[in-house]
Amino acid sequence: MDWCRYRFRSVWRLAAPPDRVYAALARAEDYPLWWPQVRAVVPRDDTSGTARFRSLLPYDIEVTARALRHDPRSRVLEVRLDGDLEGWARWTLTADGAGTHALYEQEVEVRARLLRLLAVPGRPFFRANHALMMRGGRRGLAARLRSERMLR
Repeated sequence: MDWCRYRFRSVWRLAAPPDRVYAALARAEDYPLWWPQVRAVVPRDDTSGTARFRSLLPYDIEVTARALRHDPRSRVLEVRLDGDLEGWARWTLTADGAGTHALYEQEVEVRARLLRLLAVPGRPFFRANHALMMRGGRRGLAARLRSERMLR
């Protein structure tokens, strides 16, 4: 087993139509407005940018994300990640009644030196840290979508 490789899968059920959820997720530069653990997103050009994350553990993770797939028709967003994490992440959105089933998948290898050194003893903490980050994102996006609906 490679202790520095991770596969994550999260499902969010959101009370908003898939096109609205897609539009919110496609605006990565807005993530810090609603996702507490996303500390910064800085666009570099039309298809890439840098992001900094920090959840419960006192350590910032920095990545460069490059769009691999940006498909509003299929409602799929996929990026390549480089930096402290290398790999990919993908959102796939489908209708779920009047709402949205949002599937998040990520496969990465940790490249940050300190995190690699702590790979074996830290693995359960890193997984819990990711779960807390995803929970914060789901709550934040749900609240943002509710507030947008109220403003309409």
